[in-house]
Formats: sequence, C-alpha cells, structure tokens
Amino acid sequence: MSLFSIRKVGLILAATGAAHLVKPEAFESITKAAFPDDTAAWIKRNGATEFAIGTALVVPKLRKVGVLGLLAYVGFLGSRAKANAR
Repeated sequence: MSLFSIRKVGLILAATGAAHLVKPEAFESITKAAFPDDTAAWIKRNGATEFAIGTALVVPKLRKVGVLGLLAYVGFLGSRAKANAR
C-alpha cells in the first residue's frame, strides 16, 4: 500500500472527526477563525461531517460519494475561512 491512499485519508479524517467530539476544546482556536459565531456548535458539526466523510472514504462502495463530500467540504471550509478573514 502506498503512503497516500484514499483509505488512509479516510481513517485519518474519521479519527479527526471523532476527536472533535471527544475533545472539542482542542479545535476551538482553528474553528473560531472560520466560524466566529456559535463556534462550539460548529466544532460538533464539523466533527460529525469529518467522521461521516472519513467513514465513506474507507468503505469501498461509498468511496465515490466520500470523495465528492470531501471536495464539497473543503470548498465550504475555504469559503468560510475567506469570508471571515480579518
């Protein structure tokens, strides 16, 4: 298996999503930049989203949907960060 694989990306993303829910304070400073209002709720939303997309990337039958979800999610985060840049 190569260093970079969709499955590995999925596992890392799912673990990061779970970490958002277990230890949300670790993500507060980075999340606040893109989501200055209701940051705590956005940490949970982002964690759930990352867990779902990561899981989809790991499951072969869901991989295409996971890739599309990941692209949309990265675009969404980028647009939020740009809109809230100070």
